[in-house]
Amino acid sequence: MIRFDNVSKRYPGGHVGLEQVSFHLKRGELAFLTGHSGAGKSTLMKLVMLLEHASAGHIWVGGHNVRSLGRGQIPYFRRNIGVVFQDHQLLFDRSVFDNVSLPLVISGLSHKDCAGRVRAALDMVGLLNKEKVFPSALSGGEQQRVGLARAVVNRPALILADEPTGNLDPQLSSEIMKLFQNFNQIGVTALIASHDLALVARMHHRILTLDSGRLVGDQEVQ
Repeated sequence: MIRFDNVSKRYPGGHVGLEQVSFHLKRGELAFLTGHSGAGKSTLMKLVMLLEHASAGHIWVGGHNVRSLGRGQIPYFRRNIGVVFQDHQLLFDRSVFDNVSLPLVISGLSHKDCAGRVRAALDMVGLLNKEKVFPSALSGGEQQRVGLARAVVNRPALILADEPTGNLDPQLSSEIMKLFQNFNQIGVTALIASHDLALVARMHHRILTLDSGRLVGDQEVQ
């Protein structure tokens, strides 16, 4: 699903985001991306999403060499990727239903056609009874669940999550991680960036470790 072949990212001024990173995340796999602050986790995620472009090397996502994609193909490419952020990035003047339906509306579906898929996504994260509520009335854990429902409502083949539990307490963090496992069990590929090494170790999945832009560890946890 994701393949990096000697990928480097350098920024103006000489800062190195990634240095000769190579790995292959298979379709249907769940893996964690760890490392210190500034290790390159967010840079790697941005390269997968085509929010940034590699300085060297090659990246394949879903069988596509991302360098070969034209500007007009990028929006369609991104529809197959669900993204979960640390700070939720919800619209607080819209209901939970409207927040989750946003990717579908952008894709051109009508409100009527969205309804079933939105409610199915909310049901999967345990928030079906909150569809008319506004995000400000939800707890931090519930807001993150809304963000996760929004990420999967378009039925993406791949989920990227950048520190999705960074603002949550340990119990809520474990609950969110279990939801990622549930989606993975129905075939969704997932790459989750996290600095919480203890939590990641308990999940018993592959761990990719970055240090100063280099991939220094690739561990299968049993």
